[in-house]
Amino acid sequence: MKQHRGSGLVAGVDVGGTNIEVGLVNADHEVVDRAKASTPTEGPDAVLSTIADLVGSLEHRPAAVGVGIPGVVHDGEVLTVPNLENWHERVAIDDDLGDRLDLPVALGNDVNVGLRGEWRAGAARDVANVLGVWLGTGIGGALILDGAFFSGSRGAAGEIGHVVVREGGALCGCGRRGCVEAYAGRRSMETTAQAMVDAGRETRLFEIRDEVGKTKVTSKVWKKALDSGDDLATSLFDTAVETLGVAIGSTLNLLDLDLVVIGGGLAEKLGGALADRIADAAAPWVLQPNPDREFVVSALGDDAGIVGAADLGRALLAQR
Repeated sequence: MKQHRGSGLVAGVDVGGTNIEVGLVNADHEVVDRAKASTPTEGPDAVLSTIADLVGSLEHRPAAVGVGIPGVVHDGEVLTVPNLENWHERVAIDDDLGDRLDLPVALGNDVNVGLRGEWRAGAARDVANVLGVWLGTGIGGALILDGAFFSGSRGAAGEIGHVVVREGGALCGCGRRGCVEAYAGRRSMETTAQAMVDAGRETRLFEIRDEVGKTKVTSKVWKKALDSGDDLATSLFDTAVETLGVAIGSTLNLLDLDLVVIGGGLAEKLGGALADRIADAAAPWVLQPNPDREFVVSALGDDAGIVGAADLGRALLAQR
């Protein structure tokens, strides 16, 4: 990495259950350089080392770094991380990574920063009341209320993936039962598919996974299976959409929002048709319909998290 700091450049880091993506973002919210690696499974130290290496591989040294991570974040600490392996304790990522890079580091929840990217430069630009729902390894959520990001008293607001929709239902990665994520998260859907195959059901999901050279049933694999009319994949995906509809409809009853942005890998692969399906699934559960309310997919795709995380880092610089 070049040691001079690129003018106005901030690094955004999007940590996912499968990959870590890092981008160098300019003041116009454009990604001008990027790097990517698989997410380590050994725990926090390995993840922080990978982030430091990726930031170090960028063309210019950034002025600051923003990080989005899939968990509950409060005062620079990650309190709960259901979808990263071997995270069992609180981790002060901003201090630890800041020491490794000798740079200011800002930390946020991954979907909060994804929605922040859409609010700055994408589908949610200038909208006052927004729900972001990101479909990936897990199900994440974020909120903009009255034109400001709302994270709650301990950073856990917007966690729609852990809204319980079925008492005593399927086991979720968080340890509880009946969460949305237990039915609509990719990891849970893959686990369910494997259990059903073991019980004698047929599906091409795992065959497609191997054909495309993946180790997990990724969004790309789901799209191929759905496009081929795979019965089991279609059934599991229908359940995921129905479950999301229940949770989102209830959230709209509580908060009366203007916009729902659907992001993550599945949204990128399936496009606007997915947003339409989720809107239809939510409609029966909404007490007061709003003809002006929209459901849209993320306009920035995978870059939403990078752009939003970089904007978080830029905001930290502005405070100094």
